[in-house]
Amino acid sequence: MKSIAAVTAILTAAAIPSYAVYAADTTKHGYGQGTSVDEKNRPSDAVQFTRQYGDYDACAISEDEKRIIITFDQGYENGYTSQILDTLKEKDATAVFFLTGDYAKKEESLVKRMIAEGHTLGNHGMTHASLPTLSHDEAVEEIMSLHNYVINNYGYEMQYFRFPCGEYSEDSLQTVQECNYKTVFWSYAYVDWQTDKQPDPAESLSKLTKSAHGGEILLLHSVSATNAAILGDLIDELRANGYTV
Repeated sequence: MKSIAAVTAILTAAAIPSYAVYAADTTKHGYGQGTSVDEKNRPSDAVQFTRQYGDYDACAISEDEKRIIITFDQGYENGYTSQILDTLKEKDATAVFFLTGDYAKKEESLVKRMIAEGHTLGNHGMTHASLPTLSHDEAVEEIMSLHNYVINNYGYEMQYFRFPCGEYSEDSLQTVQECNYKTVFWSYAYVDWQTDKQPDPAESLSKLTKSAHGGEILLLHSVSATNAAILGDLIDELRANGYTV
């Protein structure tokens, strides 16, 4: 199974800080990978985001063109995470699971299993609040209260933060960096979180396979029945196309 250290090295290399000295802008932005792609099939907005905000230890794509990093946002449990973990174990693959505070508190057995099976835990905010709408002190509390909860209850120190709702500002990126976190967005996501309107598995598998690109940070939601059903086939398809997962 791929180690946590391997994922850490890839994400760390994606954004090397030079520590900007100017005052950070507080304008709220909504992140999305966009629809245009470059000659390597990489979403142009993800590439641009990483170039623009690397000084804040922030990335939306990694530099490892052979690797695809699978990530899951864990807002609440819908009964599919055990199946997802079973598949990852079967395929000898690892993922990054971004936890909210509610999930970390309610799903102790699943979180412990993630750690035991070599996955990476990420911070998705104690209350899933939009960081740009908070004061500096409130944003620090949103990040560090979950950070400290996971240390105290699981003995695990998280290093990666994903902005709730994809909403960020330069100022909040700087706050995350001040908390000794690296920001990780994504270079591909699709509408998979609507539990009462799940996408067709075959169509989703085709979409995810065709959108694959080197350095991809793939965002999936574990509440999706479709994702749980197709994950094994997706990993097989990505590997068959030459990617490490």
